[in-house]
Amino acid sequence: MEITAANTHLGWIGVGVMGQSMCGHLLDAGFKVSLHSRTKSKADALLDRGARWRDTVAEVAESADIVFTMLGYPHDVRQVYLDDNGLLASSRPGTILVDMTTSQPLLAKEIAQQAAVKDITVIDAPVSGGDVGARDATLSIMIGGPKESYEALDPCWQALGNTIVHQGKAGMGQHTKMVNQTLIASGMVGLCEALLYGYRAGLNMQQVLQSVAQGAAGSWSLSNLGPRILANNFDPGFFVEHFIKDMGIALEESRRMNLSLPGLALAHELYIALAAQGHSRSGTQALQVALATASGIDWQNR
Repeated sequence: MEITAANTHLGWIGVGVMGQSMCGHLLDAGFKVSLHSRTKSKADALLDRGARWRDTVAEVAESADIVFTMLGYPHDVRQVYLDDNGLLASSRPGTILVDMTTSQPLLAKEIAQQAAVKDITVIDAPVSGGDVGARDATLSIMIGGPKESYEALDPCWQALGNTIVHQGKAGMGQHTKMVNQTLIASGMVGLCEALLYGYRAGLNMQQVLQSVAQGAAGSWSLSNLGPRILANNFDPGFFVEHFIKDMGIALEESRRMNLSLPGLALAHELYIALAAQGHSRSGTQALQVALATASGIDWQNR
């Protein structure tokens, strides 16, 4: 069946910082959407725009041809997909399930294997781009699963992002996201340290960003999170606690593959310390506060 807004009913589970915007884009594309989240009030804006509330995961599965999930942790993914009243138990044969949570590659493979027995297709499709990418529909989407299903879902991908790459079989989307998070982890340490250096040297940091953002040091984090750090804006585009989870998965996988990744391990420890200081629900750019404190700088009152 060709997937179009006219003939396809979507399900969506999870409306956090990114999930709400992403689900909204599918509504804007004309899709009918059945929606469930643990906290119904978070779904109110989407319900006002035409999404239909379902009381349980099973009800979403029973009403939809394709179900997207955007959850917090691997244990949430396991519960939503594999519980007795979860997606695999409740979906019809031929249904496509798309997990956009950043989760464990091995779990993605396990779910896909169990689903195949029921003639259900599962795709792992984690994303990068944070709250800005979700809001602007400019996400990078990293996809693992059958190529024909990936291709059939193109109208949905196009509503959500602008870089959509099929990485291979089940679990490969999650592995690609671990590459992404490993790149970001050490980069965030470098970003915060560089801003500390410039501040202590007495530079005009707005002018510094203007100089370095377009050169070899340029990055998404520098351009998007650097200004937030200078403005003391530590609101979450991506939660510290979720980043700790992601780095933990990457380190777990690296050990399984007999890899030593000391930069990732250091970033992981620094973020654990940041969470212990009360910033688990802050944005990842809040690392600046912890590193500044280590140098005797009260960053937020500088």
